[in-house]
Amino acid sequence: MAEQFYVNISKYLKYMENIKSSSPLTLKSYQIDLNQAYKNTELFNSTDWDSNLLKKITTQAMTQWSHLSLASRNRKIATLKSFMNWLYDEKILTKNLADQLVCPKVPKKIPHFISVDEVTSILKYYERADLQANEFNEKMIFLLIYGGGLRISEACQLRWSAIHFDQRSLRIKGKGQKERIVILPEFCIQNLRKFKSQQEQQEFVFGKQPLNPRTGYEWIRTAGVKAQLLNPLHPHALRHSYATHLLSSGANLRTLQTLLGHESLQATEKYTHLTIDTLARMMDSQHPLGKIKI
Repeated sequence: MAEQFYVNISKYLKYMENIKSSSPLTLKSYQIDLNQAYKNTELFNSTDWDSNLLKKITTQAMTQWSHLSLASRNRKIATLKSFMNWLYDEKILTKNLADQLVCPKVPKKIPHFISVDEVTSILKYYERADLQANEFNEKMIFLLIYGGGLRISEACQLRWSAIHFDQRSLRIKGKGQKERIVILPEFCIQNLRKFKSQQEQQEFVFGKQPLNPRTGYEWIRTAGVKAQLLNPLHPHALRHSYATHLLSSGANLRTLQTLLGHESLQATEKYTHLTIDTLARMMDSQHPLGKIKI
């Protein structure tokens, strides 16, 4: 019984890879979630999958995850729901247990971002004439993520063949293996040209193999430290900053959705809350009525 169940997990992961085009990182997360949920093989003595076995195992898994943040629990429960849907569609289950799984509501957070002045501080540091070799890498990954709104994984896997210098564009393969075109500012393109001229011929921008995202993450964190930013800097904060600064400058949500590679507009709408919050603070500090104490 247990062996067959793990065979089904393997088949489900193949389905998500080949049919749904899930990324390697997403597949790895699915595998971890399912292995955590269904690791108790003592419960596999039962053959009543519908009413007892899966309910019992799933309940134990959700109890095991109770200490996690709401967002983490949501992601793991979403994995279970997807797996249950697949079991039902494949007629392995006679009723869909996914309907009985409820994801906790996660309060919307305003994304962390840095100001234009902080961006300028980082660029000023990396405009020095005496940059070390590793600092060129730090500068380039900063320009790709902030200049093009790339995810850290997209920047780390970027190939030279995906860069069209004359058109100032990148061909990016993002989540779900979906391709999008990203246009870079001329400043970023100039730095990319210089970066390429200083390297030997290689397939990827950061080496012969894709850069480890942890290394890329550390380069961004280091850039924030060297520029003496008050708060720690991470890659997604740069992506949020890219989106926020474009929206504040007049870009519409549909354009931003395309540039960021979001599947739904809902994922992009969170930036409107941030912009409204910024405008509210500006009104309080600049408008005469905002300074009146009641």
